[in-house]
Amino acid sequence: MADDISDIKADLRYTDLREWIDLATKLGEVREAPGLSWQEDIGMASEVILHEEGAPCVIFTDIPGTLPGSRVLVNFFGGDRQKMTLGFPTHLNKLELSEAFRLNYMADLKRIEPKFVNDGPIFENVITGDAIDVTKFPTPMWHPEDGGRYIGTGSFNVTRDPEEGWVNCGTYRVMIHDEKSVGFYISPGKHGRIMRDKYEKRGEPMPVAIVLGCDPMSFLMGSSEIPYGICEYEVIGGIRGKAMELVKAPITGLPIPAHAEIVIEGFVQPGNVKAEGPFGEWFGYYGSDVRDEPVMDIKAIYHRNNPILLGCVPQRPPDELARYRALTRSALLRENITKAGVPDVVAAWAHEIGTARLLLAVSIKQRYGGHSKQAGHIAAMCHAGAYAGRYIIVVDEDIDVSSLEEVMWAVLTRSDPATSIDFITNAWSTPLDPRIEPERKAKGDFTSSRAIIDACKPFYWKDKYPKVNQPPPEMRKLARQKFGYLLK
Repeated sequence: MADDISDIKADLRYTDLREWIDLATKLGEVREAPGLSWQEDIGMASEVILHEEGAPCVIFTDIPGTLPGSRVLVNFFGGDRQKMTLGFPTHLNKLELSEAFRLNYMADLKRIEPKFVNDGPIFENVITGDAIDVTKFPTPMWHPEDGGRYIGTGSFNVTRDPEEGWVNCGTYRVMIHDEKSVGFYISPGKHGRIMRDKYEKRGEPMPVAIVLGCDPMSFLMGSSEIPYGICEYEVIGGIRGKAMELVKAPITGLPIPAHAEIVIEGFVQPGNVKAEGPFGEWFGYYGSDVRDEPVMDIKAIYHRNNPILLGCVPQRPPDELARYRALTRSALLRENITKAGVPDVVAAWAHEIGTARLLLAVSIKQRYGGHSKQAGHIAAMCHAGAYAGRYIIVVDEDIDVSSLEEVMWAVLTRSDPATSIDFITNAWSTPLDPRIEPERKAKGDFTSSRAIIDACKPFYWKDKYPKVNQPPPEMRKLARQKFGYLLK
């Protein structure tokens, strides 16, 4: 990793999705695809696009049978626009980019209270009463076996805790039931689920506003592990260095972005449920079948002229979802481990092949016996690493944690199967986990185990460990500078 990452300062130059599109267009990374169908074409095209890191952002336009002028945007996180999205120079590699994100945004979680304004582009079109029809937006059938059209993938739900009063913005899948209702699934333990359970217990309707087209940074924060009790709007303001402009949704009073593209507002009545799913989820499987989930009755829809639906659909990893989660969650993971008191954490990476959850790698500079075990167990159970994990691998500082090949080389040459693996049982997982037995899922048991692999050189004889047969990093860098032309 470059030595000057700490000197790189973030420069986030957009505040809404349209400004982001202008910047991505200047990078030459935006394509338009007119006339494709929501029934099949957009989902098929997305499957082709989202697995390729160098693929462009694609905006689907002129979609037959949908609101004239409405559009769908997919693959915002690829190419050089990954760096632009996070506000950093385009020359950084992914580990450097994650570290810049951590140092600029997560190490000191800056918060700026949002600014409430009286109006905004989101109110260019206000739909209420009999005119409400959420099906007119260009929501694709993302996967052939999905149980319906999922309008909420690159979205976040805004809810308020009925007891503590704080506002949460969380990303949860949202399925269209009919013109005037949607359903959304929230995994147990998530902040939105905790709030929903409170409303249910109190026998009160839960007010909800679902933001279906937002700027990418707002979406990234809505889908990240922001600490409990902290509103994502404040964190977004801290990242931008200025207050986020919000308006109060007219019916629920919930705060929504003034420059959002589409917002639906309504209530979840206690006990009102409908069959939801299945949906091709981020594990790469249909991990959960059709279940009864709460229904949101839509009371109003707001949207800008020619609105843009942000689509971030999960595919079999690695995919776009894995790319953006890897960058942000790796930063959060390292920050969590460091703040838990583990010294000399060199780097952390939540690997794309595990959708940034199932395979975590942490490198340390060993200081004492048990240091590697400490780092592994903290990584497994800290907030950024605890949910739906599987394998945690701890390596020495000479290993590039973002390289799957280097990490596995360390596992194969520095760990001992009989003595280097610890197990944690009954850990926090999700009904989406395909490895939890159907019988346990039926009982509401959504726990799984973790394996912590110590792939560091054994501390008490690490100085006697055989030397690696490659030059040190400085010499390798010099060799690439001098002789890299031979690879071309």
